[in-house]
Amino acid sequence: MFENPFDDMELSRRLSAVRAEMAARDLDMVLLSTPENIFYLTGLDHWGYFAPHLLIVPAEGEMILVTRQMERVSIEKQVRNALFQGHGDHETAADLAVRVLKDSFAAKDRSQAVLTAVVEEIEDQTQGALKIGVETWSSGHSYGFGKALRDSLETVEWVDVTDMVDRLRLVKSPAEQALMRRAASVSDAAAEAAIAMIADGASEREVVAECHAAMIRAGGEAPGFGPFIRPGARLGEEHATWGNGTYRAGEPVFIELSGCVSRYHAPLGRLVHVGTIRDEDALMAETTQAAFDAVLGALRPGARARDVYAAWQGVVDDAGLNHYRRHHCGYCVGIGFPPSWTGGNRVTGLRHDSDLEIREGMSFHILSWLMGTGKGDFFLSNAVLLGPDGAEVLTRTPNGPTIR
Repeated sequence: MFENPFDDMELSRRLSAVRAEMAARDLDMVLLSTPENIFYLTGLDHWGYFAPHLLIVPAEGEMILVTRQMERVSIEKQVRNALFQGHGDHETAADLAVRVLKDSFAAKDRSQAVLTAVVEEIEDQTQGALKIGVETWSSGHSYGFGKALRDSLETVEWVDVTDMVDRLRLVKSPAEQALMRRAASVSDAAAEAAIAMIADGASEREVVAECHAAMIRAGGEAPGFGPFIRPGARLGEEHATWGNGTYRAGEPVFIELSGCVSRYHAPLGRLVHVGTIRDEDALMAETTQAAFDAVLGALRPGARARDVYAAWQGVVDDAGLNHYRRHHCGYCVGIGFPPSWTGGNRVTGLRHDSDLEIREGMSFHILSWLMGTGKGDFFLSNAVLLGPDGAEVLTRTPNGPTIR
């Protein structure tokens, strides 16, 4: 956090890719409000995203970043490729955005040029309006924000581009892959520390305290969420984490966490058994591993997400569990801001009904989850990168079974 991890060439490549998409959709500009997408194009990494941010991306010329005025110092330090416009707390980001969009600037100096999007231009167009893309499903695009834009620029043709930049982010550049590997090493350090602390009578809080400390010492930053570490009795409490209890012999402990480096995440998950493991759970661990390996084999360029899920499900069916189904066997990961490491408010999952094309450079959180089967329970997950030589497992923590 607080440093831009990307060089100018990397940022320029990304902006060119976005503008190519804009040209294909005949867009004059796009207004990006998703924190992950703003970071992707500018490198702005801070916690100020709780308040609306708007990145104005014209078809040509400089981008403009609209935020609260108090973010100026961070933005001047981190952002090299966008002009800054800040608003006071007496007004909203939408108020300022409307003024920026209405202002006209002559592009006398390209280094100081601001997009030309004036009311006169809008009114002169006989076919309607400027065509502007907006992320209508972004966490940063509230109903009030969108309404203010539409009410103030009535003749603009608004186009939903919610997934446009998200899809570009799915394939990681070499620079991004390096950050993913660093995040994976942080995940492993955090998991190792947590597992070492788990024992009969161990405090939930002490386990997580050591996990957090190890994460930070290993070079990690605040992750999008988690770590999720809780006893098996609370397994069904999705996205809940530690409590005030202690771990007891005979119960499993669920661990799911991710290290974070420059907003890139590499999650892993394990099921740790305290004192002992049931025979049926040990056998299920073998099926879980086999299903995980099948996913690795199915992850190849040109495959579809549904093919990857089918490979996982095939192993499960062959193990006599054809009654068992999951909503996915993993999902795409990379850039993430709180409150998620999934890259926004949607999950791009490897589902049975998804036609998402698998491409080299994609990274995933692969989950082989066989809990509540009636014939034994086990779970493991890892961060996986699809490289030129196939699927690479980035997280190296032993898959288990692990008994503490």
